[in-house]
Amino acid sequence: MTTNRDQYLQRLGIVRWELRAEAHAAVSDQQPRDDVETVAHAPAAAPVSVTPEIAGDWPALESQVAACTACSLSATRTQTVFGVGNRDAEWMIVGEAPGAEEDRRGEPFVGPAGQLLDRMLQAAGFQRSDVYIANILKCRPPENRDPRPEEVAACSGYLRRQIEWVAPKLILCVGRIAAQNLLGTNESTGKLRGRVHRDPGTGTPVIVTYHPAYLLRQPSEKRKAWEDIKLAMRVTAGEVA
Repeated sequence: MTTNRDQYLQRLGIVRWELRAEAHAAVSDQQPRDDVETVAHAPAAAPVSVTPEIAGDWPALESQVAACTACSLSATRTQTVFGVGNRDAEWMIVGEAPGAEEDRRGEPFVGPAGQLLDRMLQAAGFQRSDVYIANILKCRPPENRDPRPEEVAACSGYLRRQIEWVAPKLILCVGRIAAQNLLGTNESTGKLRGRVHRDPGTGTPVIVTYHPAYLLRQPSEKRKAWEDIKLAMRVTAGEVA
């Protein structure tokens, strides 16, 4: 496992004994914003769903999301992006919103950002199929703009149900906007990472790290992301409360 992890860390651009200077990588057009110096206007508290009577089982929930018209994004999407992975997973990954490729394929975190996320998970000992991956929004905002509060509120009931049903040991929140909306805070990623938060709805431990697309633009921050992954591993193992 140690040898494999070293290999994954090398592929992430992390070398134990020195920092590597890497050229900027190509970035997926999935929501790439994770600028720690810019704080978006997030709600002061976790948004409350405006979607009535959330479905009571997985197939019904997926169908409800696919047919959802609770906000204006239903008019511009190609398709909804429900979520993928192990519905009994120990780790649940929560991102921001689909990008153009995710909107086309109907799956979260594809393209270069998704490939980097896969390598991050592999370094922690997980395959993509071992975790459950979902987004704050199930539809792509036009031009990959920031989600609006009413859009987050319209989708929040769906995500809350997914979190409740997966019942993960840990939620890994990737990116500033995902973290701010899930936790109901205005703090930047830099201030949120490095400590254990709690999901407001379930009390599940939440670890915040940088969005993979941001790491592709800022590879020097990969070492910090690896520290976040290691913290998540310690929390899951019961070493950190």
